[in-house]
Amino acid sequence: MAVGIAALSLILLMLAAYRGMSVILMAPLLAMLAVFLTEPSAVPAVFSGLFMEKVGSFLKLYFPVFLLGALFGKLIEISGFSRAIVTAVIGFVGAERAIPAIMLVTALLTYGGVSVFVAVFAVYPFAAEMFRRADIPKRLVPATIGLGAITFTMDAMPGTPQIQNIIPTSFFGTTAWAAPVLGLIGSACIMGMGLAYLGWRRRALMAAGEGYGAPGTLVNEPEPVADEVRTPALIALLPLLVVGFGNLGLTMLIPRIWPGEEVSVPLAGLAEPVTVKVAQTAALWAVEGALLLGIATILLFAFPVVAKRFADGSKAAVGGALLAGMNTAVEYGFGAVIAALPGFLIVKEALKSVPNPLLNEAITVTSLAGITGSASGGLSIALAAMADPFMAAGDAAGIPREVLHRVASMASGGMDSLPHNGAIITLLAVTGLTHRQAYKDIFALTLIKTLTVFIVIAVYYLTGWV
Repeated sequence: MAVGIAALSLILLMLAAYRGMSVILMAPLLAMLAVFLTEPSAVPAVFSGLFMEKVGSFLKLYFPVFLLGALFGKLIEISGFSRAIVTAVIGFVGAERAIPAIMLVTALLTYGGVSVFVAVFAVYPFAAEMFRRADIPKRLVPATIGLGAITFTMDAMPGTPQIQNIIPTSFFGTTAWAAPVLGLIGSACIMGMGLAYLGWRRRALMAAGEGYGAPGTLVNEPEPVADEVRTPALIALLPLLVVGFGNLGLTMLIPRIWPGEEVSVPLAGLAEPVTVKVAQTAALWAVEGALLLGIATILLFAFPVVAKRFADGSKAAVGGALLAGMNTAVEYGFGAVIAALPGFLIVKEALKSVPNPLLNEAITVTSLAGITGSASGGLSIALAAMADPFMAAGDAAGIPREVLHRVASMASGGMDSLPHNGAIITLLAVTGLTHRQAYKDIFALTLIKTLTVFIVIAVYYLTGWV
């Protein structure tokens, strides 16, 4: 009965997301439903003392990353830099190699700090144009964009500023550059298998006589893109490079500035000094500082263009950051409530039967990410409930925290991309395709991504590489 209550809440949340309902509304309602079915009198106390406390703690840590990331992505868009990057990469790779070109463009944008949603809107017009010219079936556009945006650059590449790579830092005391060798190996596996699969699908569909304009796919067709780009490609790439190298530099610099475990700052108006644990926040500070440097770089080179649209653009960025941040925060609060119920404790004990710490972590994280339809949400739920057991088991087995970080991060981006995932729904809506037309190929990437997590675990055990 107890397990059924927890499962019911998770299934209803999944169905609500699939039906397009607001997670911000449904997560607290379904969490309280689970509490009510377990202990009705506990609902008010659990809502205020657990759910809202966890929502607040998540936003306190991560909302600046959401906000700065959204603003950086929006400025990349309105400055014209994203268009310049796309056109330059297409020109370098060649229009005949449309699939690797679009994957590379999207990967550059997302690894450089642009959110997945901004990257989709920025790349789709160029992807449609290139696929049309090469007569590649349009149904492959979402999977091609997805390969660059929601796989290796989201959580496998060391240093990526995407939130799925940042969340584990506050639990494990690691940095965004955790386990770089394993991250690069995982990225290479995903990229290689993903491109091989999409190439095979392209040949199979074209052999069957399907070209770009298959019946029912020519929806939301963009206007043909112009070839002229005012911004030089090197200048357009500069903010992405600043974010990447800024993140790396600050990751190394911050522990030298504050070498202790925590920093205390006395303020005249407070009886007690402000104290922050450096190990839990250093990676966040590094990403936030790098994004600020990237924003400053855009303003330095494109201030006249950005100034004209900054007011509306910044409002859109703030709105997007609030929505994304609150969606993830309420899922974190939801997970904390479910994790406190008797049913989850039974599941937790069952998961402990998986003897290998890394396999246990990977299965737990990717399962919860799949159920919630959110990589960051599932990751937050899993680590909030089980980070301490993961670390204890890892320490006992001599597994570095950096490996725990990379496995958890990559596992979050495995089964999260099921049909109810928000990014998948947005990707299909932007490209004008349905789940029936295009989801099969996205799901193939989901299987590749999930398999790669276990390949990375095997590589670690065989070589000891970190």
